[in-house]
Amino acid sequence: MKILTLIVHTQVQQELSELLRSMDQTPGFTFTHVEGHGSEIEHDAFIAARDKALGYVSRIRTDILLQDDDVEPVLARLLAKDNNFIGQGVYWLTPVEQGGHIL
Repeated sequence: MKILTLIVHTQVQQELSELLRSMDQTPGFTFTHVEGHGSEIEHDAFIAARDKALGYVSRIRTDILLQDDDVEPVLARLLAKDNNFIGQGVYWLTPVEQGGHIL
């Protein structure tokens, strides 16, 4: 199993949510609101002047538990050129030793 972590601009939350809900491999996910800080704020074309003045960018984060065989198809859909959120976030994969429901 793997955890796919996505951090994207809040302006693409709805589109990302619709894409994730449309995939059988991602039956559930939760968005967490986070703040992005760093020097990339000055060079990011998607950042509003207000965010530059505040010094942080409002973003969302989601962690999705995926079976190993589901990683490539999910990434292929997320990284497809026809998505409006291309260039507006980052992702990474983390191996999972164990996971399940708390009873």
